[in-house]
Amino acid sequence: MRLLFVGDVVGSPGRAALRALLPDLRARHEPDWVVVNGENAAGGLGITPPLAHEMLDDLGVDALTLGNHAYRHREMYELLDTDDRIVRPANYPKGNPGRGYTVIERDGARLAVVNLIGTVFLEAARSPFAEADAILAELRGKADHVLIDFHAEATSEKIAMGWHLDGRATACVGTHTHVPTADARVLPGGTAYVSDVGMTGARGGVIGVKREQALERFRTLMPIRFETSPDDPWLNGVLIEAGDDGLATGIEQILLPAPS
Repeated sequence: MRLLFVGDVVGSPGRAALRALLPDLRARHEPDWVVVNGENAAGGLGITPPLAHEMLDDLGVDALTLGNHAYRHREMYELLDTDDRIVRPANYPKGNPGRGYTVIERDGARLAVVNLIGTVFLEAARSPFAEADAILAELRGKADHVLIDFHAEATSEKIAMGWHLDGRATACVGTHTHVPTADARVLPGGTAYVSDVGMTGARGGVIGVKREQALERFRTLMPIRFETSPDDPWLNGVLIEAGDDGLATGIEQILLPAPS
């Protein structure tokens, strides 16, 4: 099994980079599944139904994961409830719109896609560790492979989650900080892990926003309305390989500049 996971798509530059690079990545790596974090697709904050359909239906992405901006746009709530290809953090309140995990199938193979959010500097209704245990118990016998997108701020919490899941999930990939980390590896129990996949967006900005606006905010501490940077967009992702036993055999980082 080969799984391509693409890190946080940030605004129109990120969407354009994904659109430009995904066909070649498919041709080169022949992934069985493509999963994308769409948390920042709409101008850097959240996602809207047209943008979700663009990635799922036009680009053929198999599933979308989200994060702390899942509920930024109210018009998205109905789609979160009705389209099972989109998942939001599972440890948000259970009555909220959407689902925390889904199982997608192709040619008899089943991939579970799980979304969790961290509790360090972010908000959650329940511990992501207990939530992961509960979901894995529910998935027993229902999926051949399990991908967990852990949308979290602190690297310590992410690394702890990787060890917590080792041997019980195919992959645990970190998102949210928009900066790719250099620790991609397969843990001893067979779970592919990376603290942060990075972002698909403008590397010439500050985590995807215009650098002059970020600098003004840091220098003055005044409220600044951030806009998506167009400068130097890249695609950040990981390619995960796994065996029939559901455990990973390899993880490779993909860091590509978008065509000019």
